[in-house]
Amino acid sequence: MHEQIWNNCLKIIKDNIPSISFRTWFEPIVPIKLESNVLTIQVPSPFFYEYLEEKYIDILRKTLRKELGEEAKLEYSVVMDNSIYNTTKPYTVKFPGKEKTDLKNQPVSLPIAEGQSIKNPFVIPGIKKLNIDPRLNPGYSFNNFVEGECNRLARSAGYAVGNNPGGTAFNPLLIYGDSGLGKTHLAQAIGIEAKDKFPDKTVLYVNANKFQTQFTDAIRNNTKNDFLHFYQMIDVLIIDDVHEFAGKEKTQDTFFHIFNHLHQAGKQLVLTCDKPPVELQGLEQRLLSRFKWGLAADLQPPDYETRIAILKKKIYNDGIDIPEEVVEYIATHITNNVRELEGALISLLAQSTLNKKDITLDLAREMIDKLIKNTKREISIDYIQKVVCNYYNITTDSLRSKTRKREIVQARQVAMYFSKNLTKSSLATIGSQIGGKDHATVLHACKTVNNLVETDKTFRNQIEELEKKLKF
Repeated sequence: MHEQIWNNCLKIIKDNIPSISFRTWFEPIVPIKLESNVLTIQVPSPFFYEYLEEKYIDILRKTLRKELGEEAKLEYSVVMDNSIYNTTKPYTVKFPGKEKTDLKNQPVSLPIAEGQSIKNPFVIPGIKKLNIDPRLNPGYSFNNFVEGECNRLARSAGYAVGNNPGGTAFNPLLIYGDSGLGKTHLAQAIGIEAKDKFPDKTVLYVNANKFQTQFTDAIRNNTKNDFLHFYQMIDVLIIDDVHEFAGKEKTQDTFFHIFNHLHQAGKQLVLTCDKPPVELQGLEQRLLSRFKWGLAADLQPPDYETRIAILKKKIYNDGIDIPEEVVEYIATHITNNVRELEGALISLLAQSTLNKKDITLDLAREMIDKLIKNTKREISIDYIQKVVCNYYNITTDSLRSKTRKREIVQARQVAMYFSKNLTKSSLATIGSQIGGKDHATVLHACKTVNNLVETDKTFRNQIEELEKKLKF
């Protein structure tokens, strides 16, 4: 009886979704039993279950009600098909009124029994939960983070999260700002504070690129379930540079389910990126909407008073003596970046030590002038697009549009070429910011430009002129 009911549902579902989606998400399902209008189906994994709930709950509701009436219920039997979890666990979905499902407010549990181990993508399989290295730098504490008008909101929210992870309205906490303003420092300070206040909580800091590499390895080694289980048991998850997920659809999909599980379970998420959520490109809308659930706090370039405080804090921590006028000179001439500010101080100390010179205002002037002169302009994809558009006398909107006009296509390819050569952005990130293209399109554009440079003298001259403009 249960098989017939499910087959009737499948006939309706098959006619209403793409065939490839039907084969991927419905053919693997096995009907198990039918009792009192409750149909139980077996799905291969928690990830599979969560995807069905996210994408197909409406059609499941409608087809089951058609077959079983308004009191229809659905129960999942989720298979934990790896060496650690060899069991099934039922999750019941009710369809009361017009509500989507009760299960949306209940995370899929991934039980970790006492003494049980789980594969750790950072080290080796078999490491216990409580032994997970949080990967935090002790130097990035709140004690070493100088507060100012430029970062007060982010710092205050971060401190609140560190003292009560998962228990504030700031979940997720998204910290954004340009490079060198202290996003990583603040994110790690939250982790250090949480670990200090709650030693039993599992805290983990990971860069988005590292997360992406681990996910790729998990797919290649057929250990995707272990990857999901590992991240779903973290109590405080800190993902740095989340904008690096741009264009990586499978990674975004996996992170989406990890995010959902942790958030629903009351765990804390801390994210950093280089732009506010509304300006992030190449990320799925469902992820961006979740980034807005908590608080997005920005970090601005430090004002003069904060720059002075940062320098004095570092001078004090290093136990050195520097004249006040030197500190003021550095703070006056290095204005936009905390990392460069500290780097200038380190360079001055190195010059003094290696050349056996006293730290004076003249030495500071000499060193700072060289540093500013040799510091290359940080070229962004946006900046490249503006320069290219000005050169070819077109608008940035037309460059990012879908038009196939020859002159626009060539300008777009040139912008992609320089973005690849002059920035550290991935091909996917470049494509997402220049017309919403994929990485293959960017790769093709670069090859096209290289070929034209070798064969067309006029075009080669254009590229050389543009390169001078960009590096000026």
